[in-house]
Amino acid sequence: MTNATSGAATRIHRRLSLPACGYEKDVADMGSLGVGTTVARLGLAAVFGAIVGLERQADGHEAGVRTHMLLALGSALFGALSVGAFSSFITTRNATDVSVDPTRIASYVAAGVGFLGGGTILKQADRVKGLTTASSLWVVSAIGLAAGLGFWSGAIAATIIAATVLLAEKPLHRLADRRRGTDRP
Repeated sequence: MTNATSGAATRIHRRLSLPACGYEKDVADMGSLGVGTTVARLGLAAVFGAIVGLERQADGHEAGVRTHMLLALGSALFGALSVGAFSSFITTRNATDVSVDPTRIASYVAAGVGFLGGGTILKQADRVKGLTTASSLWVVSAIGLAAGLGFWSGAIAATIIAATVLLAEKPLHRLADRRRGTDRP
């Protein structure tokens, strides 16, 4: 593995070697994401989720802006974990058939927390409650996984974005209610 510098950006490269064909080439290591790239991916995912959530909320659906933003954020963090957090585990294959795949753990966390989140969702008469709690649990599981793997830029960015989403919802609702003339207590 080598560092190749072009301009201000530093990228990690690996040497791809196929001796049987006589092929060798330096390729960018897809297992490393920079802090800026990570923050941008998480931030844009939250924005995209908000766009969809705005439409759903305006249409009267229970899963609105916060729920969609948190689910998009969690999905983005699990995706970023898949490409950015496992670079220290990438090695050449041993001569034995034994291999370690730490990415499998991440997939089980995502599925397992889905069941936990499902338990927080309740249907009451004409309302569904607990969707935001379920999605925030899911995001927090991604944050915890990121922290456990040492993927600090993703964990920090997702924490800030998630907290902002959850804290900003009530003031935004009050503002919208004032514009409609239906103030909430």
